[in-house]
Amino acid sequence: MKGARTGRTGRSGLLTVACMNMAKTDLGVELDTLTRALQKCYDTHFLPVWGFPVRLYTTKKAKPSDWQLVFLDDTDDAGRLGYHKLTKGGQPVSKIFVRTVLAAGESVSVTACHELFEMVIDPLANIWADGADGIEYAYELSDAVEEDRFKVDGIEMSNFLYPTWFEPRKHPPGTKFDHLGRLKKPFSMSKGGYLIVRKNGKVTEQFSSPAKERRFAQEDRVGHRSEHRKGARGRLIVPRSKRKAK
Repeated sequence: MKGARTGRTGRSGLLTVACMNMAKTDLGVELDTLTRALQKCYDTHFLPVWGFPVRLYTTKKAKPSDWQLVFLDDTDDAGRLGYHKLTKGGQPVSKIFVRTVLAAGESVSVTACHELFEMVIDPLANIWADGADGIEYAYELSDAVEEDRFKVDGIEMSNFLYPTWFEPRKHPPGTKFDHLGRLKKPFSMSKGGYLIVRKNGKVTEQFSSPAKERRFAQEDRVGHRSEHRKGARGRLIVPRSKRKAK
């Protein structure tokens, strides 16, 4: 495991993430198997790019200091079982609504990977990147490439953005903006992706295509990070290029 790195979240050191399955719906893979694949994906692909080492483990009851990755049937379960954005001890909770994910034709493993990456970098879903023309872009690491995936030990995982994607400046030839190399510039998206943006205090979405917008409109977004952002003021990250200009 690479060493810890303090970054945009102001954290350093090893994070422990408790993976808990409270869903009655079949995940399609054993939780222990999925957790091992998520750990390998994180250590091999995500950690060298973003830092912030984590240790994932499966349990039925998390420790007070744990961050949580919880599998639930749907949003009704989240309310009934008392799962919120934060634990009573103030630790982040990321929820995967299994029945909802499967009903949308999506993959539980890809969704779990997507949520893990985004929770680690922006646990409160309140960080924004300063773009051009007064537009701010949410620090969501997989939304722009959310339908792109790769496999780890035969299990599908989510593509993710690189830090360069959030830096609106001229980059050297060959710069990568996402892990699979699909994107060519900051604040772009691949086919099947979308962006959460904010301008003049109003939060909206931008879509890669009308088809993606239609699919998005059909999804149950209750409890999703995108809905939380509509009511959160958050923190703005100013690109290095703009900081130097001041």
